[in-house]
Amino acid sequence: MRVILHVSLPVEKFNKAVLDGTAGSKLKAILEETKPEAVYFCAKDGKRGGFIVVNMKEPSEMPKFAEPWFLAFDATVEFLPVMTPEDLAKAGLEEIAKRWK
Repeated sequence: MRVILHVSLPVEKFNKAVLDGTAGSKLKAILEETKPEAVYFCAKDGKRGGFIVVNMKEPSEMPKFAEPWFLAFDATVEFLPVMTPEDLAKAGLEEIAKRWK
């Protein structure tokens, strides 16, 4: 299942990593390990962070994707299951609508 991870990095902890020169290598190691489909870094709610698209085969993979962020940066991680337009087309919205008219 395609999932977007919303990662929020605490300012103080990430600043420390930037200043001591480890931020880049930690980010690179996490991304190499998790092999995301896409990564978009941004600032949200006054914190650094990003949206990372991954494919999870099963829920037991959640720690594989979240723990590196927790351990390296004390990050907050949210899992947002998502669909492509093709996935949505398979959802059977017309049938659902008929049942709930």
